[in-house]
Amino acid sequence: MGLFIKEYPVRVAIACWPWGPYLGEDGVSNGIRAKVSSYTRHHANVMMTKAKICGNYVNSIFAKKEAIAAGYDEAILLDAEGYVAEASGENLFMVKNGVLKTVPPNSILKGITRDAIITIARDRGIPVLEERLSRDELYIADEVFLSGTAAEITPIREVDDRTVGKGKPGPICKAIQSTFYSTVQGREEKYKHWLAYV
Repeated sequence: MGLFIKEYPVRVAIACWPWGPYLGEDGVSNGIRAKVSSYTRHHANVMMTKAKICGNYVNSIFAKKEAIAAGYDEAILLDAEGYVAEASGENLFMVKNGVLKTVPPNSILKGITRDAIITIARDRGIPVLEERLSRDELYIADEVFLSGTAAEITPIREVDDRTVGKGKPGPICKAIQSTFYSTVQGREEKYKHWLAYV
């Protein structure tokens, strides 16, 4: 035990259990409620922000616990400069005036699902911008949604008690969701090369 690990012995454990939608069936269909957390996403000089390692998730655990205790479904973390980073375990997208925006992969974990969404959107002719987002941009967005391996594509209907758009999944989120689910279920020819059949 200790903080200086000289050797890295390899040990493997495989855990299997049934797991429905990470943020719930209702969340996928109707959207979730999110809260901007008082916890800050790791700065690039604090942790290895590109690494999917257990230690990085401690920060997210605190943020998620805070959000759940306050009656929300998920936490949104800001970066060290006060701009939107990501949710506790998901990347974040927003739509304004038909343009899909997401934060650049500076201090976030660049997700596979995030990349899939960007590709699907561009293939559908939806403009995509990777730029910094402020908290108040989420408040006035037409749509906001999360993406991740577990969350897949989950719309956000409310941020900090403010209704996002019409308070339900918007047309761009629903279109991308539909293509994504068709793809992972093997029904989308265009993206069959993304699948690894077992």
